[in-house]
Amino acid sequence: MKFFSYDSKFTQLMLKLCYACYLNLLWFVCSLPIVTIGASTTALYYVCFKIVRDEEHHVDRLFFRAFRENFKQATQLWLIMLGIMLFLGGDLYIVWHLRAGAAGSAAVLWTLLLALLIAVSVMLVIVLTYLFPLLASVENTNRAMLKNAFLIGTHYLFATILVFAVHFAMFFAVVRVFTPLIVFGQGFCALMSAWLLNNIMIAVSGEPDEGET
Repeated sequence: MKFFSYDSKFTQLMLKLCYACYLNLLWFVCSLPIVTIGASTTALYYVCFKIVRDEEHHVDRLFFRAFRENFKQATQLWLIMLGIMLFLGGDLYIVWHLRAGAAGSAAVLWTLLLALLIAVSVMLVIVLTYLFPLLASVENTNRAMLKNAFLIGTHYLFATILVFAVHFAMFFAVVRVFTPLIVFGQGFCALMSAWLLNNIMIAVSGEPDEGET
């Protein structure tokens, strides 16, 4: 039947869902040491961009090749971001409790500081949204990767919101709706994000300047 043929839209959709499940497993296993999350996420996006562009061949080989090739830089960037997240998380915890116990002008001060930390957290989320897809698409210095991730994220703000919504929807579905959906998890989120960001990454990869987008 044509509906079940290899080239049918239904079969291709099911195939991509299987890829998402398999890639989610690869990503999870390779992320277990924690310090390798950056490399595994970069490899995940590399393969997802290939799938979106219908260039996938042996997804496991593509995944591990990208994992090896980007391991050093991806790990460096991930450790930088992890350190910032831990520092920022500690600051938010302290300021939140200081604000709760303050009154008068002190409460206003802590509220302003809390608002500043929340703004910095939003900036951090934007950078994290684009950092590893960008690393999977172009070669650049660590400093340029961090800067360009933020610039691209703020320039394509609608796409940034959509990618965040995809991850939030998956988290909500797993926690509150149907926990077995975790088998798709990050694999599905990365595949959807790659579909949303594909044209952006193609445009960015055409820019030769290391310092600018």
